[in-house]
Amino acid sequence: MPINGVRYWLWRAIDANGDVLDILVQPRRNAKAARRFLKRLISQFGYPRVLITDKLRSYFKPIHNLAPGADHRAHKGLNNKIEGSHRPTRRREKILGRFKSPRQAQRFLAAHDQISIIFRPRRYRLSTTSYRHARVDAFDLWDGYTAEMTA
Repeated sequence: MPINGVRYWLWRAIDANGDVLDILVQPRRNAKAARRFLKRLISQFGYPRVLITDKLRSYFKPIHNLAPGADHRAHKGLNNKIEGSHRPTRRREKILGRFKSPRQAQRFLAAHDQISIIFRPRRYRLSTTSYRHARVDAFDLWDGYTAEMTA
């Protein structure tokens, strides 16, 4: 993702359900950046059982050192969930007219992903009635958050 003519990389971790766990915008895509992101994830969520990445060779050493018991799978087709989770971000970025700085991108994307989890129940897993209840619950939760913030 280019920001002011400089290429930045969007690091994103998702769980098995497709919910975003963490996101990081960095100018580099090397072993040091991978170690930083993985260390942050492990401290927050614990050690993973399985890690799925693209085929970048920089991932192998940090994953082997920080999560030696994890099953690391690097395959083009396996990381489709992560690539699919980029789609709403790209759409939002286009509407906003690009990000102006890496800090703005980091702040917006971290908040956007957490909020979108609330309002985006997995429709294909729910019946129509359950989906409607989930949406009503999401709006009630949001009303409670905004009432707390304004009080």
